[in-house]
Amino acid sequence: MPPTLASLVHHSALKLTVRAGEDRLDVPVRWAHVSELADPVPYMEGGELLLITALKLDAEDPEAMRRYVKRLAGAGVVGLGFAVGVNYDETPGALVEAARDEGLPLLEVPRRTPFLAISKAVSAEIAADQYRSVTAGFAAQRELTKQALTGGPEGLLAALASQVDGWAALYDASGAVVATAPEWAGRRAARLTADVERLRERPAPASSVVGGTGTSDNDDRVELHSLGTGRRPRSALAVGTAAALGTAERYAVHSAIALLTLTTERSRSLQAAEQRIGAAVLRMLLAGEPEHGRTVAGDLYGGLLDAPFRLIVAETVAVSSVRIAADAPTRVPSAAALAAAADTDGDPLEALTEIVESAAARSGEAVLVVPERERLVVLAADGGAAVTACGEYAVALEAARTREQVNAGDEDELVVGVSAPVGPIAAAAAYKQAEQALSVARRRGRVYVEHEQLASGSVLPLLADDAVRAFADGLLRPLYEHDATGRGDLVASLRAWLSGHGQWDAAAADLGVHRHTLRYRMRRVEEILGRSLDDPDVRMELWLALKATTSAE
Repeated sequence: MPPTLASLVHHSALKLTVRAGEDRLDVPVRWAHVSELADPVPYMEGGELLLITALKLDAEDPEAMRRYVKRLAGAGVVGLGFAVGVNYDETPGALVEAARDEGLPLLEVPRRTPFLAISKAVSAEIAADQYRSVTAGFAAQRELTKQALTGGPEGLLAALASQVDGWAALYDASGAVVATAPEWAGRRAARLTADVERLRERPAPASSVVGGTGTSDNDDRVELHSLGTGRRPRSALAVGTAAALGTAERYAVHSAIALLTLTTERSRSLQAAEQRIGAAVLRMLLAGEPEHGRTVAGDLYGGLLDAPFRLIVAETVAVSSVRIAADAPTRVPSAAALAAAADTDGDPLEALTEIVESAAARSGEAVLVVPERERLVVLAADGGAAVTACGEYAVALEAARTREQVNAGDEDELVVGVSAPVGPIAAAAAYKQAEQALSVARRRGRVYVEHEQLASGSVLPLLADDAVRAFADGLLRPLYEHDATGRGDLVASLRAWLSGHGQWDAAAADLGVHRHTLRYRMRRVEEILGRSLDDPDVRMELWLALKATTSAE
């Protein structure tokens, strides 16, 4: 620990005597400073032991001494050393009384003790304290390195919490708590999610201090530090203590930051290698070689290939090509998903990768993520955290898009298609399902579409496509032009006849005309279009064309 007034008083060679402030001798001394100025306050930084002989002071004037001592105490001076036998044979009573009133420790310095000896003693103790701190810091660094190699991040956090006599927590890129030490700190760490999110918005490296106001027993002083060497931090470290960190504790924290950053960057290199293996596994699965894929994957992806999984295909499209879907989901996305969706910087595919991998890591499940040209392919366990996180993120993006009614601009928007649950033998079919869902998402102006939604819904929304509408307009235009002349109502008659499944009497009754009139109109439809209504394909095309034009209206 740094030198204190008590350690100086107990220094046998100094022979100091306490005249006031006996109960405040445990205050640390930052330096010993000699000044005979009547007002040395402008030159004080706080924490000094001020040494005087009262050369320019009337130390026997009670009012002058009260003002002098009050200013010293207000400037943060921790003690006053008064030399006797120079200008005064003993410490003046006015100075003693003033020091007692302010609670400022007053040390009497005998004539045979030079101020230089006191300064040297303070300097020596400061140097010794710094040496102890550095030595302790190196020892802490060795212990943290050992724990990082043998116990991983969890072991490192436990060692760090012990070194600082507090707690430590590790957060992932999304701001979620990955690990804490001790375990009881999990709840406190979770309360800092918003602070971690704000830290992530700043360029790395970044740090901040929260709490420490002393308003409650659990009001720790918490330091937050970003981890990673990239522009955006990939994770964060929180260190909670009851008081500000000392030199040795600071060494320990800095060592932990370096080790965790190294672990993070090493993980990124390993992740790149895993992605290359994952790409090979995916190609084998899509080629119908699941056993070869399992062999290449080994234990890397755990039981991912042995249970039902989903294939997710995502890509980006220009905002100007996106129509806002009228049937956008009304589900309420999670707070984490909303926070991620609010971050508009960077590549949307990279953001989705980060979200999916973080969710999988937190839940301890395997996930296969493969960047593929302009798209991203994800193979994740059905019902797992990765698929759920992807869906929540997409819902948040869709809610933001619907709220802002984005319909123009140069930004890229995420579009995601998800297959039905399958096994390895059906991976190629799942990939096709995901691509189909992706195509529908683009046409409907949706962010996220699952393949099951296509099978359980209606085919009619699929007609909301410019190409389909153009076909319908071209096919039915001759009939609309005929009706515009006032020579009949062929479009309404065709719709009624097709709706009645070709039943003449029922369709004629719906139109309020004779069945012979309806037969004549259907012959005119065939003549004008040059198509036979006896052909089921023709009837299907006409019915879909009528539906497409109706939905456009």
